Amino acid sequence: MRAARFPDHTDTDHTNTDHTNADHTNADPAGLARAASLAGRAGWTAQGGMPGPAGAGDRPGATVWVSPVRAAWQTAAAMGLEAREAPALREADCGRWGGLTYEQVAREEPEALAGWLADPHAAPHGGESLAALAERVGDWLEAVRESPTRPEAVTGRAQPGMVAGAVPSEVVVICDVGVIRAALGHALGLDPPSAARFDIAPLSFTELTVTRTGWRVAHVNRKVLSWSTPTRSARSSGSMT
Repeated sequence: MRAARFPDHTDTDHTNTDHTNADHTNADPAGLARAASLAGRAGWTAQGGMPGPAGAGDRPGATVWVSPVRAAWQTAAAMGLEAREAPALREADCGRWGGLTYEQVAREEPEALAGWLADPHAAPHGGESLAALAERVGDWLEAVRESPTRPEAVTGRAQPGMVAGAVPSEVVVICDVGVIRAALGHALGLDPPSAARFDIAPLSFTELTVTRTGWRVAHVNRKVLSWSTPTRSARSSGSMT
């Protein structure tokens, strides 16, 4: 987001934990400091997690997922969270546009960019369409709604015979803006262009709660943290700080 560019495969390498590196694939140090502060307000601590028998690095009863992006992993670490990776929560594959700035693509391929913006099924860059992203995230949400701790939730597709079991009170997700908008679109039945109209700020919180028939939106883009404890919910935080 800081570089105003399309994501590429280098963003997914979270083995580099050097926060002093100023390149575009890392969360910036100031953002990570804010994430640690945010964790404290939520009842977490940056080191050691929630006090008491719940154990370190996790909110009691919560399952924490991160998208396969370096900045998401860094944000989770700053918040003291022990997270699991969900490949289905990666941003859309931007094909040959990956790593290019929006300005460069607009200058060199204006018609292709206009077509991509207008048609959610278009993928002029040779990668993944926004409609495909929306379907992938929607599949993952439905898998998690059935059973958030099962391995199927990682793949993003519910498997036949899955039975809803002991569901944690919360599912916490740290991911990027495109995935959060896709999740909102799935919850509200919106197409990708309509979902793209949501403003999602870095380190903001969006909360979806589970209903018998799907999802209800509790809040969007909340910048001042105020944790409630719904029976079953999924919270997403923008991770590119």
